[in-house]
Amino acid sequence: MKNQTVKITFCAIMAALGTVFMLLSYFPYFTYAVPAVSGVLTLVVLIELGEKWPFFTYLVTSVLVFIFAEPESKLMYIMLFGYYPFLKAIIERLRNRVVQYLIKFAIFNIAVVAVYAVLSLLFGVNIIEMGKYGVWGAAGVVLLANITFYLYDIVLVRVANMYLRLLHPKIKKMFK
Repeated sequence: MKNQTVKITFCAIMAALGTVFMLLSYFPYFTYAVPAVSGVLTLVVLIELGEKWPFFTYLVTSVLVFIFAEPESKLMYIMLFGYYPFLKAIIERLRNRVVQYLIKFAIFNIAVVAVYAVLSLLFGVNIIEMGKYGVWGAAGVVLLANITFYLYDIVLVRVANMYLRLLHPKIKKMFK
């Protein structure tokens, strides 16, 4: 895609689509799945337009999501899933896979702690007040969240490969 207007339009479409997906977060049990799927759209922008454009798509989507989406989902999108797919591409330029995963898990855990710190401040939920089971429950949730994040990281690669094989050639033809 050479035309600047076409690139901006493509980003706007992806931002609008991401925002529409985020509206599904009001349905029960979609709180984490919807931001993860919406974040994949920045991966599409990365594949089609290069490294600069997904950031702008993320910013526009984040503003719209902040206005319209459910609180926990919007924080998960803004603080992690919205930027992670294109940040992943940058992190994976490092040669050492151990360092890659250390950085990825550090980003994930910092983002999750930040999300729940903000939610705790907004809604007054305190893990310590839940007693000893609250702390153990939180530790279990963090462990399961890290396992799920690892699987999400793998799925992003597979989704990108599938996109490149099935949709990229068609989109490339559309914009020529």
